[in-house]
Amino acid sequence: MDPVLFEEWMMTILVTVLIGFMGFIVYDLAKKSKAGKFGTFILFFVLGLGILAFIIKSVVITWIELHQ
Repeated sequence: MDPVLFEEWMMTILVTVLIGFMGFIVYDLAKKSKAGKFGTFILFFVLGLGILAFIIKSVVITWIELHQ
């Protein structure tokens, strides 16, 4: 297997696992701090913005590479 392909697959898989683990941490934090529905929504919204930024970065890099 090509090392570049392996790195790409592992990056995708491991970042997905990391995002899932971060979601669990945020849920546990909201539960233990008794944040309520709105506080939990805000915590997950901020986590979602970070995930969205990572996805947008990947899309932009792919788009730039395809149009060179």
